[in-house]
Amino acid sequence: MSPLPRSAPSAQGTDARGVVAFLDAIDGVGGIEPHSLILLRHGHVIAQGWWSPYTPEGVQHLYSLSKSFTSTAAGFAWAEGLLDLDAPVVSYFPELDAEVEDERSRAILIRHIASMSAGHTSERWDHVLAAHRAEPVRGFLLDPPDGITGSTFAYSQPTTYTLGAVIQRVTGQTLIEYLRPRLFEPLGIERAMWTQHPAGRDLAFAGLHSTTEAVARLGQLYLQGGVWEGRQLLSAEWVEQATRVQVANGGPSSGLSEPSSSDWAQGYGFQFWMARHGYRGDGAFGQYCVVLPEQDVVLALTSETNDMQAVLDAAWTHLLPAFEGAGSDAATADAELEHRLTNLQLPFPGGAEVPSGEFKAGRSALPKLARISLTPQEVTLHEENGTETALPLIAGSWPVRGHLAARAAQTDADTVTVHVQFVQSPHKLRITCDLRTGTFGAMWRCVPLGWRPPTALADLAQPPEVSVL
Repeated sequence: MSPLPRSAPSAQGTDARGVVAFLDAIDGVGGIEPHSLILLRHGHVIAQGWWSPYTPEGVQHLYSLSKSFTSTAAGFAWAEGLLDLDAPVVSYFPELDAEVEDERSRAILIRHIASMSAGHTSERWDHVLAAHRAEPVRGFLLDPPDGITGSTFAYSQPTTYTLGAVIQRVTGQTLIEYLRPRLFEPLGIERAMWTQHPAGRDLAFAGLHSTTEAVARLGQLYLQGGVWEGRQLLSAEWVEQATRVQVANGGPSSGLSEPSSSDWAQGYGFQFWMARHGYRGDGAFGQYCVVLPEQDVVLALTSETNDMQAVLDAAWTHLLPAFEGAGSDAATADAELEHRLTNLQLPFPGGAEVPSGEFKAGRSALPKLARISLTPQEVTLHEENGTETALPLIAGSWPVRGHLAARAAQTDADTVTVHVQFVQSPHKLRITCDLRTGTFGAMWRCVPLGWRPPTALADLAQPPEVSVL
């Protein structure tokens, strides 16, 4: 894999102090916990960092940022004549034709599922699974829209799932298999895995695990109009269509008198959100691929937060002015940013080291976690299904075992707090041990989303059904 070119921010007309201010605004502020960042300008990496235990080579669940990769697969299939945007969805599933009687469902076109405008007015994934878990496409097509097909917007997972299913049907490959020679190999993306449902079908709307650099490279491909290293990989026409408004979801174009300040109300393309500045793919809890054509910038960011708008607000407040040009004493500003991005770590629970001896506790509000054992050197999670996961504890660091990392501290006279980080996801589990009663409680910082119940906590760290590069 050819490395992305590196450059000092000032050499690319960027004031590094603005990047530092952006980091200060999102690093542990207001419930935002960044995990990784790559900032590209004029095709050069001008800032990058990973908060330990996250690493450059590590993959992370991108949640709905997966949709933008599915859009890219659709772009390739469309350019190859395998996908007709104006064809009815049901035409790709002739075995369902006799069942789909409602004309509203029969009117749903490929372009509608690509743009979240199938006509439903709400999220339908749970409904679709309840109707037909083994074949969600059947559940989707037998669920007639209650709005206007082509103009009613609803962010609903079955639309993207069905788009992915169509691509996999016409290509005879999973999404990862199809994208491998067209996207992943040309861009130098070496690590990716995609959760499947049912087995053999990549999920499409979520479940893609890949690196932060893969996100940055995808954004740069779109910024360059589908060109990579002088070669037109992805159709420029697809890039233009995917990254402009295909359906209104807020603002004056929806009939509102004033534009919305929400970056989720600026219109939707083909699996890309339009924004107050540029466009983006994004995923739950703070996974971003922000593309700013006017500034020639790509921001790839992974994080954990329930306030995704706050991250974008910070970008508009601090990064946009930084792209107006390097300030005075640029070398000092560049060095300050380099220092800011060195030796990053997720915050630890504050307090003293774990007391000596072994602590065992039972009774938890968290399903599947039956009890824990804790020493100064190790925490062991005992699950209801008999699974035991022992994680090392090392003062001042986040040692990783498998795809989990842990840190513990005595946070008051009667309490030990343990943070367990699921490093292939955004998520952290906070365990509070009561030394007086021998009991514990466990809470997620942000409760993971799921399309099926995990059989064990480790499912969040390593998806059980994946296709891998």
